Amino acid sequence: MKINMKWGWGIGLGVIIVIGLITTMNMINATDSATAQTTETVEAFIGDLGATATATGQLEAQMKANLSLPQSGEVNQLFVEVGDEVNAGDILLTLDPTTLERTVQDAEQALLIQQSRLTDMVQPATEVELAAAEASVANAQARLDDLLQGGSDAEIAAQEAAVQAARADVAAASARSSAAQSGGTSDELLAAQHALEDAQVAYTEAEEAHRTTYDCTWNDATAAFDCVGGSDAEKAARVTAQQALANLRAAEERLADLQPGGAALSVASAQASVSSAQASLTAEQARLDQLRNGASTADIAAAEATLANAKQQLDNLVTGPSDTDITQQEVMVEQARLALERAQNNLADATLVAPFDGIVTAVNVNLGETANGVVIELVNMNSMEVVLEVDEIDLGSLNPGQDASVAFETYPGREVAGQVVAIAPENTPNTSGTVVYEVNLALNETDLFLLEGMTADANLITDQREGVLLVANSAIKSDRSSGTFSVDVVTGRNDDGALLVENTPVTIGLRDSSFTQITGGIEEGTVLAVGYTPPPSQEFGPPGFN
Repeated sequence: MKINMKWGWGIGLGVIIVIGLITTMNMINATDSATAQTTETVEAFIGDLGATATATGQLEAQMKANLSLPQSGEVNQLFVEVGDEVNAGDILLTLDPTTLERTVQDAEQALLIQQSRLTDMVQPATEVELAAAEASVANAQARLDDLLQGGSDAEIAAQEAAVQAARADVAAASARSSAAQSGGTSDELLAAQHALEDAQVAYTEAEEAHRTTYDCTWNDATAAFDCVGGSDAEKAARVTAQQALANLRAAEERLADLQPGGAALSVASAQASVSSAQASLTAEQARLDQLRNGASTADIAAAEATLANAKQQLDNLVTGPSDTDITQQEVMVEQARLALERAQNNLADATLVAPFDGIVTAVNVNLGETANGVVIELVNMNSMEVVLEVDEIDLGSLNPGQDASVAFETYPGREVAGQVVAIAPENTPNTSGTVVYEVNLALNETDLFLLEGMTADANLITDQREGVLLVANSAIKSDRSSGTFSVDVVTGRNDDGALLVENTPVTIGLRDSSFTQITGGIEEGTVLAVGYTPPPSQEFGPPGFN
């Protein structure tokens, strides 16, 4: 039997297409059934929404101080130690004020002097002051006249006599110096030796008579004899012994002075006399030369200057000070007053006081040491604020007064409410490459024991909406290319129980980590499919078949 192959191929292909279509329909039904079982649905509802930004920072005291003194000095009083609580104005330490007090006293005296000078300046001159000034002018004029006229014969003769007398004084002083250095003659030395021996005998006899007559014993503590008695006779014997001892010491000194160079004081005195006589001779000779040769140009100039100064002083007394002079003296008074004020301030600065209430966290100096640099560190624990580093992306939605919640790593699971109190006007440098700004949070009261430097994580509430339409973030679909958003609205189910959905465009508003505000496109109660994937399109016939 002959088979038509063309029809056979057509029948076979038809069977294949039917079988394929049946298989495809079964797969579609199976997919729709799976969708009905796995697709989650959510409902649009009315609620409140708050957007937040997160940031990390540290707890820092806003009132803390490294206290130092404007000047160094020895600490003579220290009133605090680490951990002490102090109030504003409490004295923490003081420096030794001795030098500073003396400086204040000197400045007070200087001010009184300048004020007195100003008072005297504006007062009219007295008759006594005018007479003295006139006498100074007359003396200066006479001195200048004498220099210009030169010396007379009588003055020259008198000065020559003075020079001769000065030369004689030099010769006499030199002779006395030579004698003092060479010592006494042999006869003087022999006489002094005999006198010393006689004095020694006289002292020994007087001392033995006093000691044996009145029962005296030697006292090592006083290096003298203690004698029983007290009568006038005993006192007279004691005086005799003491006088004999004085005579002995004088004889010893006399003999020593007569030895060659023995009297050092006498030699020095004699040499000084020679120098003084030589200086007098030089001065007298200079005056004689001046009388013979006339005054030098320098002497005349000096005398003229002295006369001009005396006339100026007299003129000042007669006419009184000028406005410029008074102004200059007033400036001197003001400078003295400022110097006194500085001295008083320095004395006051020798006392270090607490600028605010707080706790002493460090004391870097001890009693008796020199205070230099930071001596005491102080912190006000009630001024604690969390200082955050906030990314510039989140900064535009922050304003002072916004609420925040803060969690500390030291107390996991515990949060403290707070508010934004300050935003830094410029960014803080960092190495991460991002631009961040410091944001300060004030904390509400808490029973947590908080210490400076604790690490804090903050949620900053950047915006809030109340009574708005919300849906879960997972229900929102976004088209980044067009910047539009949509949701899959559930319109029902088919006969197999599969969801029937319709993709609906929506407009959105505020968003947080869980929900998004819907501002248009759907209503409250609308059921939405989450993660819905449309079934594949159904095609009939072989690929490419139309």
